[in-house]
Amino acid sequence: MIAIASDHAGFEFKERARQLLDQLNLPYRDFGTFSPDPCDYPDFAYPAAKSVSTGECEKGIVICGSGIGASIVSNKVENVRAALCMTAEMAELSRRHNNANVLNLGGRLVPWDVAEEIIKVWLSTPFEGGRHERRIEKIHSLSGC
Repeated sequence: MIAIASDHAGFEFKERARQLLDQLNLPYRDFGTFSPDPCDYPDFAYPAAKSVSTGECEKGIVICGSGIGASIVSNKVENVRAALCMTAEMAELSRRHNNANVLNLGGRLVPWDVAEEIIKVWLSTPFEGGRHERRIEKIHSLSGC
């Protein structure tokens, strides 16, 4: 299951991402927001990231205006490795090398066709493991991570 969430600035992309997940036959849980009315990104990013941390959801996609706030919030959650991706190459590397389990997008900074490609690549790219596994273990051994 994939957690999906946004604030008002990412609402349109979240709705498009839900349609994409439906097309890909991937189940998801929508953590909101449920309208384009102004709201605060932590109210939606945190519960979505928490669901990944607890194992309720395997991965997450969290969208705000720039992606930065959602990324900061997501990375405060234990066992979450959130990656703010602006290109498909960043999405691929975030999965291959960092085993990112939350994808953050900036709804105001990338066009939808690029965001769609980022999502598809991110969802389909496996973690390489090997030398990268050691690095992931080091991330989570740091205090508060």
